[in-house]
Amino acid sequence: MDEQWLLEGDPAVRWRVLRDLIGASDEAVRAERARVAAEGWGARLLKEQNAEGGWGEGDYSPKWTSTTYTLLRLIWLGLLPGHPAALQGCERLWEWRSRWRSPETCVAAILVRVTCDSGYPAGGLDALVAHLIERQQKDGGWNCQSKGGEDRHGSFHTSVLTLEALEAYAGRGGPIGTGAAAARGREFFLEHRLYQSHRTGEVAIPASLRFPAFPEWHFDVLRGLEYFRACGVRDERLGDAVDIVRSRRTKQGRWSTYSPYAGKQFFALEPPGPSRWNTTRARAILKWWESP
Repeated sequence: MDEQWLLEGDPAVRWRVLRDLIGASDEAVRAERARVAAEGWGARLLKEQNAEGGWGEGDYSPKWTSTTYTLLRLIWLGLLPGHPAALQGCERLWEWRSRWRSPETCVAAILVRVTCDSGYPAGGLDALVAHLIERQQKDGGWNCQSKGGEDRHGSFHTSVLTLEALEAYAGRGGPIGTGAAAARGREFFLEHRLYQSHRTGEVAIPASLRFPAFPEWHFDVLRGLEYFRACGVRDERLGDAVDIVRSRRTKQGRWSTYSPYAGKQFFALEPPGPSRWNTTRARAILKWWESP
C-alpha cells in the first residue's frame, strides 16, 4: 500500500521503506542508505559544511544550522557511520566540549548520540555517559534545569534526548552499563502513557502532537514511539500514543508535513501537503505495534 509513492522519494525515505515496510535484505537497505551521502537531502546538508569542518555560524547556535543540529539531522536521515564529514564535525564538537565548564544535560545527550551514531572515537565519551546517568532524577526522567543534587520532575524533552543517547551508546558497545538507567527512563514515560501529565492525564505538551520532520531538541509523540520501537519495548501503556499517530492519517492513508520549529533552516525538507518522510515513519510505528 503506497510503497511505490514512497519509493519515489529521497534516499532517506527509500532506505527506511525498504527496511521497515518491505523487509528488504540488509544488503539492499545498506546500498540505498549509502546514497544518503550522495543524493538528495543528505548530500545537500553535507555540501553546507564549511572549511573548518562545521556548519552554520557556530557549534550549537544559531539553531538549526549549527554543527550540532546538522549532525543530528544527518543521523536522522541515515548517514552511515564513519563518513569523513561527520567525523570532522564531531571533532569540532569535542574541541568545543573541552571548553565547557559544566555539561548541560540536553546538549551532552545530543553530543553523545551524534558521537556514537557517527562512529567518532571520542576519548571523553564514557565520562560524559556516566555524567548523564548521574543526572537521572528520582522519577526516572532527566531535566536539564537540574543542578548538582537538586531533584526535579523529569522533562519530556531532556528525557527523550538522554534515552536516545544511551541507546546509541549501548549500540556502540560502550563499557558503561546503561540498562538500568534506560529502563527507569522508559518507565518514566510509560507512567505518563508517553505524553500525558502525571497530574491531570491531559496532554502535557500540546506541541508534542505535531510531528515536524526534525524534532530538534523537542519531544513529540512520534519521536517517543520511535525510541520505544528502536529498543524493542512494546507496552500497552503506549496504546494512547499510537492512537494519536493513527488519528493523524489522512483519508488518502498518508501523513502530512508539519511546519518546522522557528529558526533559520538550510532548506525545507518537503513542501506542505502529503509527506513521504512522515508517512514512512508513522507506518513503521503502526506496523510494529500491530504485528503479532
